[in-house]
Amino acid sequence: MLGSLYLLWLVAMTTSLVSKAQILTPQDYEEKEEGYWTVTTASLAVRCDYDRCRHLQVPCKELQKVGPVACMCPGLSREDQQPDPPRLGEVQIVAQESCVVVHWCAPFSPVSHYWLLLWESNGAPQKNGPLNATVRRAEVKGLKPGGAYVLCVVAANDAGESHVPGAGVEGSENWAGPSFGPCHKLIMPPRPTTLVHAAVGVGTALVLLSCAAVVWHFCLRERWGCPRRQGTAQASEAL
Repeated sequence: MLGSLYLLWLVAMTTSLVSKAQILTPQDYEEKEEGYWTVTTASLAVRCDYDRCRHLQVPCKELQKVGPVACMCPGLSREDQQPDPPRLGEVQIVAQESCVVVHWCAPFSPVSHYWLLLWESNGAPQKNGPLNATVRRAEVKGLKPGGAYVLCVVAANDAGESHVPGAGVEGSENWAGPSFGPCHKLIMPPRPTTLVHAAVGVGTALVLLSCAAVVWHFCLRERWGCPRRQGTAQASEAL
């Protein structure tokens, strides 16, 4: 009798402990590698509405404070390390205004601000900025029509700045394309108004030449006579 009661008590205690135990899954562990999402409460948390390519994106740490449950942010490198290079995306050339509009994506690193570096031929780089950490799009003005440039976006924090692969236009052949690297080589086209003026000039010259040919044909040949016509008239008289 005592053995049966002891067995029932043991089964009841085991069932209570199992119901209170927390079953761990691989998602409950915090991932440190690049591109992974840090997880604190896997059963409740969801990914934050964070897009590292979105312009004026609110930092993910601030998004975690909005909801009743902290959402998940992308894993970042350590704050005492210089940031990885951003990923340059679309580069829109506005020839009419002699400017370009660039768009980039933030790296998986803590960023305090961004810089834009612009090289023209073999000259020294021009530094535009700083731009705050929420910016993902910027405009670079004052570019020369027909000029060759290299444009790079640089991320910075207290530990330093992201790496720029090379310097100047000559070193751009070994760089990755705009979809993967932080730099892009571009050539500004002529302004549309310049092309229109050139077309108008060529058209005006052709009109003047046509008018000169018509004047010579109908006026000057009649005034001074045509050698071929005079020769024909003399041959007719001789017959």
